[in-house]
Amino acid sequence: MPLTVEAVIDDQGNVRLLENVRLPAGRRALVTIFDESPALRVAETALLSEPALAEDWNRPEEDAAWSHLQPGRSS
Repeated sequence: MPLTVEAVIDDQGNVRLLENVRLPAGRRALVTIFDESPALRVAETALLSEPALAEDWNRPEEDAAWSHLQPGRSS
């Protein structure tokens, strides 16, 4: 089954995969080169956990606990 893995290519032409890949043996690969620079990567787990964590973060008690770090706001 084909596997797609994001990679970056440096100015010397070296390809660096952005995640570890374990293969049982050598494999062929195709490389697609995009016109834009690599985007800032956000961990997929952070994106997936955000809705669950937001339930705890978005409570008045949390706002009060951290209000001293927010200029112009007090508890």
